[in-house]
Amino acid sequence: MESFKEWKDLRNILCIRLDNMGDVLMTTPALRALKDGFPERKITLLTSSAGKAVAQFIPTINNVIVFDTPWVKNNGMYSSSKTFEMIELLKRENFDGAIIFTVYSQNPLPAAMLCHLAEIPRVLGYCRENPYNLISDWVPEHEPLAEIKHEVTRQLDLVGYTGSFTSNNRLQLSLTPEDEKNVSELLKGKGITQGNYIVIHPGASEEKRMFSLDKFSEAVHLLIDRVGLPVVVTGNKEEKKLADEIERYTDNKVVNLAGELDLGGFISLIKKAKVIVSNNTGTVHIAAATQTPVVVLYALTNPQHAPWCVPHVVLPFDVPSDKQSRNPIINYAYKKSFINKPKEITPETILSAVKQIIEPSRELNLTRLVQT
Repeated sequence: MESFKEWKDLRNILCIRLDNMGDVLMTTPALRALKDGFPERKITLLTSSAGKAVAQFIPTINNVIVFDTPWVKNNGMYSSSKTFEMIELLKRENFDGAIIFTVYSQNPLPAAMLCHLAEIPRVLGYCRENPYNLISDWVPEHEPLAEIKHEVTRQLDLVGYTGSFTSNNRLQLSLTPEDEKNVSELLKGKGITQGNYIVIHPGASEEKRMFSLDKFSEAVHLLIDRVGLPVVVTGNKEEKKLADEIERYTDNKVVNLAGELDLGGFISLIKKAKVIVSNNTGTVHIAAATQTPVVVLYALTNPQHAPWCVPHVVLPFDVPSDKQSRNPIINYAYKKSFINKPKEITPETILSAVKQIIEPSRELNLTRLVQT
């Protein structure tokens, strides 16, 4: 590991995070660590289209390169010519080193080969098999066989090998005053006071992570009747039908903003809310970054993605066998982490969890899936 100390002299670093928005957010403490003590470093993020959307709100990132790769799930268009174009682009940037950020079920070698062809001299990453010269600074992959870390801890530990550390391990987002002002005016126009409403997010990046819409709708009905706070339902344009269904179920008693906000507006809405109720998706990590308490309906898929450093309640539910991953590593982690089947989540369960957060007289019971 002595050779890793040479990273302190590197100033132009490529950080590779090719999956979703939430994954990029959970990497922000590691990106901050790369800058703390080395403010002159230039950090370039190579990420997916989904990752690019949130990268503009992360101040430690100096530059963003978008690449929807064929080896990570996304909605991009693939071709060998685009890959060769990316190699040439990376060559021109003359990076001193690259860090490959992955979850334990992802293979880093395609990204490592990309770095090799782009002639990046130093590459750091976790890898289960010996990568030999493809990864110059190899950290053997022990997850999930020996342990399972929270995603934030995993990436902080990775950059720690370069001598990069931070005293602030919270997720990072930075909004413009205009974003916040626009949402404040939007809420005011609907008769809602900021900091005094509940956000409901029924969508998710994967179908298997989505809690029953019928029960979600029943829970919203209970929240309206028994909590007395305005309820705002959110989602992107593709998720608008979910929000519309909740709106119909509650006789139009919710504020339906699905498909109406850009990402800056969405983040501002989350920041100003009293509590968020969401499936385990990027919304939860935005809430953690804005320090907004969250109730997460947590599909038992990846145990390492629980809300980070924010008041929260985790309500776990199982994934039907026909929707479980075909990846043996994910299945191993599932069997290792979720020995006991979760209790049924009822609308009353969700109501109780929200009350735990918004009523100071009630003790907040934080459920942690993995150690943080």
